[in-house]
Amino acid sequence: MTGAGRAEWGPHLIVGKLVTLRRFEREDVPHVRGWLEDPELRVQIGATGPMGEGEALEWFRRADSDVARRWFVVQENEGDTVVGEAGLLRIFPEWRTTDMSVILGDRDSRGKGYGTEAGSLLLDLAFGRMGLHRVAVGVVGFHEAALRFWESLGFAREGVQRDGYLVGDEFHDFVMMSILEHEWRERTSPLVY
Repeated sequence: MTGAGRAEWGPHLIVGKLVTLRRFEREDVPHVRGWLEDPELRVQIGATGPMGEGEALEWFRRADSDVARRWFVVQENEGDTVVGEAGLLRIFPEWRTTDMSVILGDRDSRGKGYGTEAGSLLLDLAFGRMGLHRVAVGVVGFHEAALRFWESLGFAREGVQRDGYLVGDEFHDFVMMSILEHEWRERTSPLVY
């Protein structure tokens, strides 16, 4: 979006201690394309394959114009390296709900607390700034590290889509998780920016 639509989008920059969430821009598209070259990451996040340049630019155009999405790159504060992407998607203000995603595409950035902080910053945006009531995520059932990550942020398992995910010729469960506003408030104080 351009013009007034972009101004209404929300914060373009959310700064934490370790990472900054910066609005996803067109020049960030090559990062996503590069991460999707990793077959292991694709399986873990439910991506079906790498993206060509045209496909990636079309994905960005759709995401950038989607008023029900707030998408950011995750950027290290030391060195300004882009290490992942994170955002709120399918924001439904009428029901005060959204879905959430945090993906650290850069393997060297994992295990440093970047994902946890990015997730915490997004939850603060969703509950503390936007006044939402429920944030949900879907996780590939065999991705135990991701299940533990979301649980560490306070998400609870709420259901399973049996055989909801196909990898090659094998079906796997898809685990639905969520956190409610009061659960988040009991766990944390709003972040100060």
